[in-house]
Amino acid sequence: MAQPMFDADKLIEMFSTASARQGAQLEKAVTQATLAALQGRELTLKNIRAAIKSVTEAASAGAARNTLPGIDAEALLDKAVAGMDDALLKAVEANRVALGTLAAQGADLRDKHLQKALDDLDKLEDTMFAAIKKAAEGAGAPLAGAWSSVLDKMHAGGTLSGAQAAGTVEKVAAQMQGAMRGTRQASIKAAQALAESYTAMVTGVLAGMSDAIASQGGGAAAKAAGKGTRK
Repeated sequence: MAQPMFDADKLIEMFSTASARQGAQLEKAVTQATLAALQGRELTLKNIRAAIKSVTEAASAGAARNTLPGIDAEALLDKAVAGMDDALLKAVEANRVALGTLAAQGADLRDKHLQKALDDLDKLEDTMFAAIKKAAEGAGAPLAGAWSSVLDKMHAGGTLSGAQAAGTVEKVAAQMQGAMRGTRQASIKAAQALAESYTAMVTGVLAGMSDAIASQGGGAAAKAAGKGTRK
């Protein structure tokens, strides 16, 4: 498995020295780290799970080392989860763009590649939760209570990326069903060829989005996380 393309040590250091006032900075850094961890990989559930687990472990390790007076470990972990959720929102958007392209080309929902893409989107939130839970289990006693509360909140309220993924699946499925009724035969072969390289297409869309975010700056935290992608 490919190694995560982000600076785990830098993220650990940020969480180990962060104060309560640096929540927004931490969240942004985690978003950038998660996107960096996904760079250079096909956007499959397996790779998403590995990226989330790696980023969670780094944030958790840093939070466990934070000894600032009055620091709220749960608040730090909340920011880590929010940052990962924001990164996955961008992954969902990448899927939406790619699926919209295929739908416009007359793609057929019966195609196994497209059906898998929609099924994977449906499983995105569960994948995120399982990866965070597994990483949290290795955090040990100091953060057990904090992680328990964070995971309970995730279960109760869901994630933004999960909600967006569910909406995308519903919308794209309806769009493709409509297209199937009036599909132009000339476009079917082209749509099938695109479908077979779907994960590569989504990866390219996400890479473009990530590059756009990086080019806009994003603050000191984004720059710090970005250093890991250039190793």
